[in-house]
Amino acid sequence: MPFDLILRGGRVIDPSQKLDAVTDIAFAGGKVAMVGHALHADGKTVVRDVSGHIVTAGLIDMHTHVYWGGTSLGIDAEEFCRTCGVTTAIDTGSAGPGNFAGFRKHVIEPSQVRILAYLHISHAGIFGFSQRVMVGESEELRLMNPVEAVEVAEANRDLIVGIKVRVGRHSSGTSGIVPLEIALEVAEEVGMPLMAHIDHPPPSYEEVIARLRPGDVLTHAFRPFPNSPATAQGTVKRAVREARERGVLFDIGHGQGSFAFKTARAMLANGFAPDTISSDVHALCINGPAFDQVTTMSKFLCMGMPLTEVIAASTVNAAMALKRPELGSLKPGSVGDATVIAIREGQFDYVDVVGEHLTGNRKIASEGVVIGGRWWHPN
Repeated sequence: MPFDLILRGGRVIDPSQKLDAVTDIAFAGGKVAMVGHALHADGKTVVRDVSGHIVTAGLIDMHTHVYWGGTSLGIDAEEFCRTCGVTTAIDTGSAGPGNFAGFRKHVIEPSQVRILAYLHISHAGIFGFSQRVMVGESEELRLMNPVEAVEVAEANRDLIVGIKVRVGRHSSGTSGIVPLEIALEVAEEVGMPLMAHIDHPPPSYEEVIARLRPGDVLTHAFRPFPNSPATAQGTVKRAVREARERGVLFDIGHGQGSFAFKTARAMLANGFAPDTISSDVHALCINGPAFDQVTTMSKFLCMGMPLTEVIAASTVNAAMALKRPELGSLKPGSVGDATVIAIREGQFDYVDVVGEHLTGNRKIASEGVVIGGRWWHPN
């Protein structure tokens, strides 16, 4: 079989195969073709020496906002992904049923980076999110659009992976838990998972997770007080453990206000690692405190989470949550996406959303990506 590209001599870490070995990986026809030693290259094969680096499946950022130009919080997916090693960006509710068509035509379809989306239950998605205007789209129940959300989700199953809703004092105001109930009804109707945002109460963390089903995702799961999953004594709340036991998934969604080292230390100390690590990158946090996906991953690495688990939380675990098993793996036949990273050593300053700083001795840095079986960067 002729190969289009071979990554030669890297340390391949692929938790989907329990693989951690120095080897080669070859791509052909847009897919992973073979993993093995000293793979043969013919005259047309591009060979890149990645010795001394780590090769993973293409990183998946489970929580981004990339409706660039369509919403005030959107960032450019291609530039973001080129610099932080992400090959699949999951947009979480930037667009709703009233404006998803524009998101698809003007951003998703032209993008060389894969963009999948959770569809917002609110008609125009997250439309009022900027430095000067902050309107919680779930505050106004007249904007809830379940009928058209079902229609749009059904018509765009190739791109829409689930339904998104934001609840909390800043996003749903006095509407409380009602938008979540509406979103769950839509998710049930279309047979898709739901991703729920949570911020300050009301509603409480416990009220939200009590309603989530197996396979549904709570994002901002390691947020600071109030609505933290950890108790004041540093234990994990019983309701949180019970939700995981019945299959609720816990995603980081760092963002501008939703990740605290104090919470993360308590959760990790109790053996409660996140299912997925994501940045919640948007226009207001891309320059800090979230920055990007590899920075968010680095924070967990520096708090003691094993590298293989950090990688799994950004590859195979995310793919399973999205019900897209062709992603997040370097098994032959999988989508031909890969990320090349380096683990740099030194003294690195990390900050969370409440201003706590952590000095870490390691940093995950992106050294390049493969998309569709070819070495990639924007034109």
